[in-house]
Amino acid sequence: MTESPVLPLTRTCPYAPPAEHVQLQQEPVARVTLPDGSQAWALSRLEDIRAMLADPRFSSDRQREGFPLQPPGPRPAPPRQPMIGLDPPEHGEARRAVLGEFTIRRMNALRPRIQQIVDEHVDGLLAGPRPADLVSALALPVPSLVICELLGVPYADHDFFQTRSANLLDRTIPAEKRYAAANEIREYMATLIIQKEKQPTDDLIGRQIAKGADREDLAGLGFLLLLAGHETTGNMISLGVMTLLERPSALAALKQDPAVTPEVVEELLRYFTIAEYVTSRVAREDVEIGGVVIPAGDGVITLGNVANRDPAAFADGDTFDIGRGARHHIAFGFGPHQCLGQNLARVELQIVFDTLFARIPDLRLATTTDELSFKDESTVYGLHSLPVTW
Repeated sequence: MTESPVLPLTRTCPYAPPAEHVQLQQEPVARVTLPDGSQAWALSRLEDIRAMLADPRFSSDRQREGFPLQPPGPRPAPPRQPMIGLDPPEHGEARRAVLGEFTIRRMNALRPRIQQIVDEHVDGLLAGPRPADLVSALALPVPSLVICELLGVPYADHDFFQTRSANLLDRTIPAEKRYAAANEIREYMATLIIQKEKQPTDDLIGRQIAKGADREDLAGLGFLLLLAGHETTGNMISLGVMTLLERPSALAALKQDPAVTPEVVEELLRYFTIAEYVTSRVAREDVEIGGVVIPAGDGVITLGNVANRDPAAFADGDTFDIGRGARHHIAFGFGPHQCLGQNLARVELQIVFDTLFARIPDLRLATTTDELSFKDESTVYGLHSLPVTW
């Protein structure tokens, strides 16, 4: 019997998926060994992944036996599964309760406030020393502040939840410490909800309380949105700035015509696919995908990083091309669990890139790409820091 390959999680080139992931596209539905020694199926073709993510015979339940890429060791059950771990019909009910908070219309209504937040942080960047770290000065605080205001979380507590978010996503630290970080954020949200029950507020959490949301369910939702709302967008901002500064023609096109920015954002999302493993599933019954029967109870990993470069879907997918029209990528997942906050992320990225390069047209990297420190230890790819000057 052939031994299944170990699935590596780190990238050796900042602009490319691990070479082993690319090789797996030769066997689009492959049996692999995960870093913790468990086994799963890895899907690497866009068509197969979209089919699997839309198929209710695959479960999102993180507590179900066989669910892949959990930290090794016992899995403490949370009081309630967050929305990301719910299956129908509970998932649909939970999603419909907050869907109105994330419509395109509502996100566009937030544009003036997001613009103000970005302007203030670019002001701070310009007033500070050179070189500056774009991650700490702009990329992380902007989405953190936006999601805090949307949820009604005091931004003064950002050090608390950013530190614990980093621990939760760091796959190099012990599982106990990761689970402890998750519990601390949950407890923080639970305390905040009790405060808002006593003193009602007009924000997402306050409005959910007014609608009679269950306290534990709301703590799970707040935890999920707070984590996803700042970590993923912050990393896409820093990776996007790095990429554009190294591709003068794409940057010139963006500076010349702001109408190009949405296409730049979509191509960046496709090109990096920074959180591909959150779309893992476990089979509830025997299911055939891509000509292979996945037995009930087996975990499935989606290699979105290579699927978003699938030659059958994206011609010359390893090339960063802002003219390709990449809106059918799966950087936000696909199917019923597709990212709830994708409209917010797109608005934030567009405003940041337009504002930053308009106000600091001679912005440039203050170091080489080889000297940058990437988040290879995290389940969300990104940069620890990005030195820039002007």
